[in-house]
Amino acid sequence: MPLINKPRTGDSTTPDNTLTRLRIAITVFFALDGFVFAGWVVRIPAIKEQTDASASALGLALLGVSGGAVVTMILTGRLCRRYGNHRVTVACAVLLCVSVSLPPLTHSAPALGAVLLVFGMAFGGINVAFNSAAVELVAALRRPIMPSFHAAFSLGGMLGAGLGGLVAGVLSPTRHLLGLTVIGLFVTFFAGRTLLSHQPPSPPESTAPKENTPRRVDPRARRLVIVFGLIALCTAYGEGALADWSALHLEQDLHASPGVAAVGFSCFALAMAIGRLSGTRMLERLGQTRTMVSGGAIATAGMLLGALAPSLWAALLGFVITGLGLANLFPIAIERAGALAGPDGVAVASTLGYGGMLLGPPAIGFMADWFSLPTALTSVAALAAMAAVIGFVTRRATEH
Repeated sequence: MPLINKPRTGDSTTPDNTLTRLRIAITVFFALDGFVFAGWVVRIPAIKEQTDASASALGLALLGVSGGAVVTMILTGRLCRRYGNHRVTVACAVLLCVSVSLPPLTHSAPALGAVLLVFGMAFGGINVAFNSAAVELVAALRRPIMPSFHAAFSLGGMLGAGLGGLVAGVLSPTRHLLGLTVIGLFVTFFAGRTLLSHQPPSPPESTAPKENTPRRVDPRARRLVIVFGLIALCTAYGEGALADWSALHLEQDLHASPGVAAVGFSCFALAMAIGRLSGTRMLERLGQTRTMVSGGAIATAGMLLGALAPSLWAALLGFVITGLGLANLFPIAIERAGALAGPDGVAVASTLGYGGMLLGPPAIGFMADWFSLPTALTSVAALAAMAAVIGFVTRRATEH
């Protein structure tokens, strides 16, 4: 189809209709990632029972997701430079959709950890690839729309968790997750066609590098990438903890049914989506420092309530507050790292961020065995507070 729209003057040399199609396609992949991941998350209690794993053994098995993601992320940055963000996004989406069907086929914690390693590799790869594609689009549009992409991830997570809650008592984990594979491959086929048929958007003329000139990152920028990565780490720890342990907390400690327990993560994901949908306007009004500091403080209070509340409804409220607080911290961190250093910046910040997920599952599992699961979940509040402190201390560097 010929491109008939004229380029935006001063914004990008890419036509408007192409930018719109790219934004829709990238948004779909964010949503698909959240949908597939949440579909797996809500079946963790059933998989735990199937494998007869203790809390600590399950934590080590869940380490496969984060371990596979972290190991793959730096490599994905290089693959994105060589093959392009769009191709890598589609390839990783296919692997993600296929690998989500593997956990129900296992019957021991070591086997579960092995298949989750593959799932984690796909999850980590697609996160670097579509975040890098989103950073390019943000630069072309010159608007802080990064939270909107992550809102799609949260909405996908909410849908995946809600669907999981509905079918938890009807379908076995095997049929449920195989259904996710079919749906995911169907979505990937159509969204992938759009993504692969368009080149990445050209950067604004004022900031476009000269042709064939490699991008150099000065030492100060590298340090800032690491700072943003630490903020992502604190945030991803909380997201991973609620994804992996919220259903078990509600079911085990507050005696919720499996269906209601699955709704806990759905509430968290909905709150994240609402916070991120309003993220662009919040960033335009408050700036990055106020957004990060207030978000970290809100998440701290919400997680203390969610972990320590004696009633189910108070815990669900705590999850909602936590989601609102954490919503925009990770998008801000990843977008700024990508703006500073391209796909490599996204890869470094993502690696540190998912290092939080790498630390979270086993840490909470061991703390749950040593103390209790509610006590272990308070560590999420501690790291949210740390993210707020880092955001405040580095306020001059984070504002732009």
